[in-house]
Order: sequence, then C-alpha cells, then structure tokens
Amino acid sequence: MASHGIPRYSLKEKSEEARQQELRKIEKYQELDQWVRGKIAERQYTPETLQKISELLTKNPEYYTVWNYRRRVLQHGFSQATSSDLGEAAADQITVLIKNDLLFLIPLLRSFPKCYWIWNYRLWLLDEAKRLLPLPISRNIWEEELALVGKMLSLDSRNFHGWGYRRVVVGTLETLTFEEQGQSMAQTEFEYAKKMIGTNLSNFSAWHYRTKLIQRLLNEKSASDAERKKMLDAELELIHRALCDPYDQSLWFYHQNLMCTFDPVVSGQTMAPNLHQSERLDYLRREIEEIQDMLDGAEDCKYIYQALIDCTVLVSKVEGSMSRGDQQKVLSWISELKKMDPLRRGRWLDLERSLCR
Repeated sequence: MASHGIPRYSLKEKSEEARQQELRKIEKYQELDQWVRGKIAERQYTPETLQKISELLTKNPEYYTVWNYRRRVLQHGFSQATSSDLGEAAADQITVLIKNDLLFLIPLLRSFPKCYWIWNYRLWLLDEAKRLLPLPISRNIWEEELALVGKMLSLDSRNFHGWGYRRVVVGTLETLTFEEQGQSMAQTEFEYAKKMIGTNLSNFSAWHYRTKLIQRLLNEKSASDAERKKMLDAELELIHRALCDPYDQSLWFYHQNLMCTFDPVVSGQTMAPNLHQSERLDYLRREIEEIQDMLDGAEDCKYIYQALIDCTVLVSKVEGSMSRGDQQKVLSWISELKKMDPLRRGRWLDLERSLCR
C-alpha cells in the first residue's frame, strides 16, 4: 500500500534493485569488451568494430589498451586509402577519417578533460595528418585545432593539460607554417597569455606560459641588456598590480620566478642575465620595501612573509653574507610563519637553525 501517494519501498529493496542494475551494467560492459577484443584478434577492422570501440571508450576512456585498438583500425583505413593510389581521393578519405575521429573525441574531452589517453590519442591523430596529408590540408587541420584548444581554455582556463597541449599545437604550426619565413608565433601567444591572465589572475598555467614566451621573444629579437631590463621592469610592475590580492598563491609563484633574475647562481638563464651586482641589490631592496607595504592589512598572509625571507636571503647571496639587522628581520618573519603555518614548522625551524649558526 501507499501512504499519501508515496510507494512503500524498504531501503533493502531499493539497494537490492540498484545493485542488480549495477551488475547488469557491468555484465554489458564485459560483453562489449570481449566482443571488441575478439574482433581485434581476428583483425576485423570494420566500421562496426570502430563503433563498438567508440562505445567502450565512451564508458571508460582510461582503458588505454582500447585506444591502441582504435589506432589499429584507423591505420587499416589509412592503408586502404593509400593503397588505392587515387591521389586526391586518397587524401580526401584520410581527411574524413581523421576529422571524424577528432569530432568523436570532443565530448570525451569535455567530460574527462584531464584524461591523458584522450589527449595522447588526439595528438597521434594530428601527427598522422601531418604525415599522410598534403601540407595545406594538414596545416588547416592543425589551425582548426588551435582554435578548438582556445575555446576549451576559455571554458576551463586552468586546465594544465590544455595549456601543455596548446604549446605542442603552436610548436607544430610554427614548423608547418613559418619554417621558410623564419618567423614564430611567440608574440601572438604572448598576447594570448596576457589576455588569459587579464581574465583570471589566478591562472598559474597562463603565468607559467608567459615566462617561457618572454625568454623566446627576447632571444628571437636578440634583445639588448637595456631592452631586457625594460621587460623586467614591466613584469615587476604587472605582478605588483596583480598582488593587490596577496592571498593568491599563483601570483607569488610568478613573483618567485621573477626573483630568480637577481640570484647570482641562476641569473644567466633569466630574462636579464647581465645585471650588475649593484643593480641586483637595488631591485631586491625596492622589492622588500614593496612587499613590506603589503603587510599593512594582510598581517595574516604567510606568502608575504615567505617572499620577504626569500628576497632577504637573495640579498645575502649577492653580498656574500647576511647583515645582523637582516638576520633579525628574517628570524622575526620565521617566528610569524611558525604560528601561521604549523604544518611546515619543521621547515621554518631548519631555516631558523641555519641562520643562527
């Protein structure tokens, strides 16, 4: 009977029904898996086999063996097209196969944006386009891919898989498009990263991409020391404006990267490798003042204290030793961090001991 129109089901009955449904799903999945394995063993690389592989991967895109099965089926299709020796018709057939497969992957990437196997397989498809198709067609497919990854990153701007994938696509397009002219896409990609940072300041992947592009831009134009210093000043100004929110860890990672410019040990690999010792010290002391100003109203922000410590330690590396006054300041900042960041208390104690030797 029902009460107030609500059927009376016991929890036991409901859970048993759900369990039976789950078992039926597993059984169907196993049947599908066995069917696909059987067809691949028989080398039945047919459209039906491809369709069943699609069903299997839609249910479980982490099943990397099945991605290899899919490659075999596609490679069979490519071989048939090229063996027919139909010239343009062969290229058309291969283009259709590749584009259809690229389309199949889009809903999977939306549902599983961090699945390595989907990204790997997509790159394999694009590499096959580069290998098998005439340059204009191949280039067009890669250009469409760049537009697609732009759309994907606008939906999920912090997907590090997407950013890594974009770097590969851009690198390939540069070889396909600009090899003869000796140009690069560094400037347009720099503008793209700038736009993405403007949309979301917390986008660590965009900041990281920016660092790589800056080095490329400067090297490609054989920038003078003055031009490199100008770029450094612009980047410091940008990060200071962004750090109006000092609680954003992504921004501090970029700040830390910029501070490497003043580290005598690694400065040779930075955007301004030829700064004089006095210039490094001037930058660092200005930086310390800037960061100390951030403490006003943000005394509970551990990132500020960490940055103050890092910059002061850098000063001592440039000068060769740490002054007594700087040592006392660092010890006081460590004391604050021990209270604010008890999970890393051991780290702060080690740093404290190293300063007190």
